[in-house]
Amino acid sequence: MNKRQIFKTLAGVLGLTLSLATPATAQMTIRYAHVGSEGDIQHWYAEEFAKRVEKRTEGRIKIQVFPNSQLGGASETIDGVRSGAIPMAHHEFGSLTRLLPEIGAFAAPFIYRDGTHAMAATDPNRSEVMKEVSDRLVKQANIRVIGRLYRGARQMTAKMAIYSPVDLKDKRFRGVPLPLWTTMIKGMGAIPTPVEVAELPTALMTGMVIGQENPLTMINANKLYEVQSHAMLTSHMQNVLPVFINERTWQSVPEKDRAILGKVAAEVGEETLKLGLEAEVKLIDELKKKGMTFITEKEGLKVDEFRKSVNAQVNADFPSWKPLMERIAAVQ
Repeated sequence: MNKRQIFKTLAGVLGLTLSLATPATAQMTIRYAHVGSEGDIQHWYAEEFAKRVEKRTEGRIKIQVFPNSQLGGASETIDGVRSGAIPMAHHEFGSLTRLLPEIGAFAAPFIYRDGTHAMAATDPNRSEVMKEVSDRLVKQANIRVIGRLYRGARQMTAKMAIYSPVDLKDKRFRGVPLPLWTTMIKGMGAIPTPVEVAELPTALMTGMVIGQENPLTMINANKLYEVQSHAMLTSHMQNVLPVFINERTWQSVPEKDRAILGKVAAEVGEETLKLGLEAEVKLIDELKKKGMTFITEKEGLKVDEFRKSVNAQVNADFPSWKPLMERIAAVQ
């Protein structure tokens, strides 16, 4: 065999080796966007998800996290995942309503008994109602729900004590820039004022709005105690955020790695429930030390009045949700 033949043989062997090695060592980077601050539990979820996925796929899948609206607010994030410009994200169920109106029922106020119920009803692997709605979202919008995370119960804060919807009459109150929040804030008795989360501290400080509502983890992480004096423990929403991915991106991931993504999403999601419930207890004392006054039913907070008023507004604005809401409420 002459030198030219030897080189050809070696090149062929080397090429075969590289072609065989490429699938096993190929790395896919998936960008993951969310609007939460880096101190929020939702960012902990995204970062922990990224670490575990990279480790368990042995580097085949790398998740690159972009927090704090770096890739845009709610609308930009949803549009980005739908088009594939942003492969993966998490946000409110309500943000997906313009793609699939009925999915907003999973974020309806006062629908869940507690955080455990909320996580069970929104589990894309075990909840039949969630599976059905996620399948419709894939067909209609090219987006698949692969997990969820728990941020805690959403509570109201304000620059004054609030006891009932009457106290919010004619007052501008911040809502997430989504139709469901406009409905809910209106039901609470206030004037709905959409403000992106990144602009919220400024809106509160300048008096553009007198209050807002969010989980205690976010209130603490974003230092809202510096511009809000009172917290009202209405627990009007059990704040569960869906984790979703562009369907083309999902199908481009090898099947064994899709299984890992789904398993890690569920695993870290369950950990946020535990962390969220523990944090809620600790944060009340912590926020009290930082100057906030807490108002509960014991102090005269009329949660039933808020529930009745908000539910009436939701039923008026989203009448088609009722059958789905009944199924969600019935999940054990």
